Amino acid sequence: MARRRALLAACLIFLPVLALSVWMIALPPQTWLELTDVGTGRPIASGLVADGEEVVLTWTNSLFNLPVTEVFVATGGALTLTAVTFADPGGREPPRVRPEDVDDLYHTGGPFKAEGLSRRLSRVVFRVGEIGDPVIRFGNRAVRLAREVDFGGAVLLAVRRATPSEKIVRWVSDAAAGSGVFQSGGMWYSMICFALNPGICR
Repeated sequence: MARRRALLAACLIFLPVLALSVWMIALPPQTWLELTDVGTGRPIASGLVADGEEVVLTWTNSLFNLPVTEVFVATGGALTLTAVTFADPGGREPPRVRPEDVDDLYHTGGPFKAEGLSRRLSRVVFRVGEIGDPVIRFGNRAVRLAREVDFGGAVLLAVRRATPSEKIVRWVSDAAAGSGVFQSGGMWYSMICFALNPGICR
C-alpha cells in the first residue's frame, strides 16, 4: 500500500512536469524586448515578440524633414532590419533602391524605399532629438520615446531570447485575456508574474 501511494505521488509530480516540458518545447520561439531609459535605468516597456513578428520604428529625419519607417523582424532573440522607407512629402511612392545603397541615402537625403535588407542587432540606443518623435511599435503597443525621456535623452532597446518564465506569463495572460482573472495588472496575474520572475511584470 505504501509503495502504491509513493508511486501515485511520483506520478502526480512527474506527469505535470512532463506535460509542461512538452508544452514548452512546442511553443514557437520568442524574443524578449526591453526599452530602458539610459540616463536613469528606468524600465520603460517590455514584452514578448514571436519570431517572424515585426517591430516598427517610425521617426522624422530632422535634416531633411522626411518621415522614416524602419521595419525589423524578430528572429532568434535578435531583431533584423528588413526594410527602410523615407517617405515622399508629396505622398508619392518613393523610388525603390538597392539594399547596398541605403547607407549613403541616409546621409544624402531624398525619398526612397529599400527592402530585402538583413541587418541583425540585439542592442541599439535612440537619442531623442537626433531623431524626431521616435515611436516603437511591437505587439499591440506603441511607445513614444519623447514622452518617456527628456529632449536629448537616450533610450536603450535590447532584445534576447525569451526565458521559460516569460513565456509562461505571456501564455497565462493571453489564454485568460478578457476573463478578468489573469488580465495584466490583476491580482492573480501579478502573483504569478512575481512568483516566476518579478522583472517581467511591467
